[in-house]
Amino acid sequence: MSFTSNVKNEITKIKLEEVEEITFLSAILQNQELSYDKIKITTENASLARRIFTILKDLYQISPLITVRRGYNYNKNYIYILEINKRIKEILNNLGIEFNNKIRTYPMSYIIDDIELKRIYLSGLFSICGSINDPKKSRYHLELTVGNLEYANFISQMMNEFSLNSKVIKKDNKYMIYVKEAEKIGDFLRIINASNALLYYEDIRIYRDHKNMTNRLNNCEQANVDKVIEASNEIIKYIQVLKDNEVLDLLDEKEKVVVEYREKYPDSSLQELSEIISLETGNTITKSGLHHRLNKIKVLAQKIIKKESENIEDK
Repeated sequence: MSFTSNVKNEITKIKLEEVEEITFLSAILQNQELSYDKIKITTENASLARRIFTILKDLYQISPLITVRRGYNYNKNYIYILEINKRIKEILNNLGIEFNNKIRTYPMSYIIDDIELKRIYLSGLFSICGSINDPKKSRYHLELTVGNLEYANFISQMMNEFSLNSKVIKKDNKYMIYVKEAEKIGDFLRIINASNALLYYEDIRIYRDHKNMTNRLNNCEQANVDKVIEASNEIIKYIQVLKDNEVLDLLDEKEKVVVEYREKYPDSSLQELSEIISLETGNTITKSGLHHRLNKIKVLAQKIIKKESENIEDK
């Protein structure tokens, strides 16, 4: 079962007061086929189909006709279709969807009169047209797909009252309200009271964040090691130039000690090498002092390389 299905199963089992059931059902019907002749509700979630059936029976004493079909394109999921053929105008009016004989683009204000009702509305909307990527996947993504731009902007504005940073984009002939920030998606699960899904989501998100941080630290450490080896190899090449030209005697005793230990410990960083020299020789040398002596070796070798190059050109 998908993560989205788990979220929907959880929120459809939350106990609601009558006024909250009206708000929950309003969000669902606002995104279905509506007319004054028939209301048709379609969902792939069996738990949601049962919840809609129960709410309609409790609030309006009607039992919608239920049809179960196999999913399209040989989809293994079933599609549940609930049809209402009576008391339609009364239902639409009660749910804040119909006013003055006109089906509204978005519900009357009393349907989402306070923060708690807005949370319920978003949970109902998600249950009928929402999806969330499993946090184990490569990217975080929450979306709600609706039929028109005006309603999409209305929902996005409502979500952003909870600081979710949602955005709207056209998708085929519909509109998608989406959130891509991992923390904000967790906030959305908290808003719609999907507690179990939230715990699962946050556990995976924290694990992934920790893993990514560890990888970044390892990459940074490896980059530092590569720099140490590169710098060491460069100095060793310069030392070899001095040896090939038999000019090591031009160095003082302290610089000769540095040459010896650089060749002896080629993979050590300057800090490590300064500590090794200080410990083994009994003469303290700082990282800065070591760098200064290595630089003198480098400068001398570069002078020799330059001179050899000039001699070749003169010939």
